[in-house]
Amino acid sequence: MACNCSLANVLGVGLVITLSLFHDPINVAGQNIPAVALFTFGDSNFDAGNRMFLAGTRFPQNFWPYGKSRDDPNGKFSDGRIVPDFIAKFMGIPHDIPPAFKPGANVSRGASFAVDSASILGTARDSLNLNNQVRRFNQMISNWKEDFITKSLFMISIGTEDYYNFTKNNPTADGSAQQAFVISVISRLRNNIEMLYSSGASKFAVYTLPALGCLPIVRQEFNTGNDCYEKFNDLAKQHNARLGPMLNDLARARSGFQFTVFDFYNVILRRTQRNMNFRYSFTNVSCCGIGSHNAYGCGRPNVHSKLCEYQRSYLYFDGRHNSEKAQEQFAHLLFGANPNVIQPMNIRELITYPVNTNMSEYWKEPAVGRNLLLVNEYDVNTSSL
Repeated sequence: MACNCSLANVLGVGLVITLSLFHDPINVAGQNIPAVALFTFGDSNFDAGNRMFLAGTRFPQNFWPYGKSRDDPNGKFSDGRIVPDFIAKFMGIPHDIPPAFKPGANVSRGASFAVDSASILGTARDSLNLNNQVRRFNQMISNWKEDFITKSLFMISIGTEDYYNFTKNNPTADGSAQQAFVISVISRLRNNIEMLYSSGASKFAVYTLPALGCLPIVRQEFNTGNDCYEKFNDLAKQHNARLGPMLNDLARARSGFQFTVFDFYNVILRRTQRNMNFRYSFTNVSCCGIGSHNAYGCGRPNVHSKLCEYQRSYLYFDGRHNSEKAQEQFAHLLFGANPNVIQPMNIRELITYPVNTNMSEYWKEPAVGRNLLLVNEYDVNTSSL
């Protein structure tokens, strides 16, 4: 049976205590978690407000109704907090992870280098691609000691812009063209991760792409109604199939390289197709926006976008970003779920894994024929919590 993941159940599971694998721990929220930093890289899913500071102007995400749940529109694409904010809390970091490009930001426990509209291959206006984000990190690296960086967590979520733009610009691309593009994206992603490793990073948590064809903005733009745009999903699946093996290769080739992969694709698909199991009334449309799926214009001036009455019943807050409720669920999965969701270890295990030690397990391709929509996301019986 699938996990009945009410918020109370998920919160309970997130506090399960596991054995610490590192030396000289501190105690955080009942868990042995080292006092390390969190660094995030990628696109709008992880952007903590950087784009405003890069461009010197405000964007829709800096205005209401973004931040609605906390009355704090601060450049994040959500009605409240985003995944890294919750991960930081679980790590015992006493504040949300700040945007790296905010003048005077307290970056002692990490920073977000992610920027809205970022991609792996290209460079959008007023944004930074992944390579440039890594370069900015290297420019700021004197803020942290080398051994502190090695112990810290590096989270990466990127690629949506690459495949979104490829699909729109190449609507008739055949299988060979798609494969060539995926290979180029994965190769560049590997190069950027190797740059971070060369700068001292050793612990990486990397997102797969979500079910891109199921985003409300994609359903709306490609007029698919209640169906997902499967051509877009197929590209995401091709990317995801190459991500784990690429990271396995790095872990085998680079001493002390440690990683885990978050199966964001199936996490989203489970909630899309079995929404009531996860307490969502709406997964095909967004809470804020206009159009057939309320997917466009949230926060934009001169756009009379609709706003739902209760955002916690929605999987998506705007056309491509999840609600705070979903973000918190994802964070608990990242920190404490089983290998059906994140493998070869969850973030709590990754943080506490001894540094300068090679991994004992690697990413494994799911068994052929296994229905990932029906798996349990935790090893414990959440219904008893």
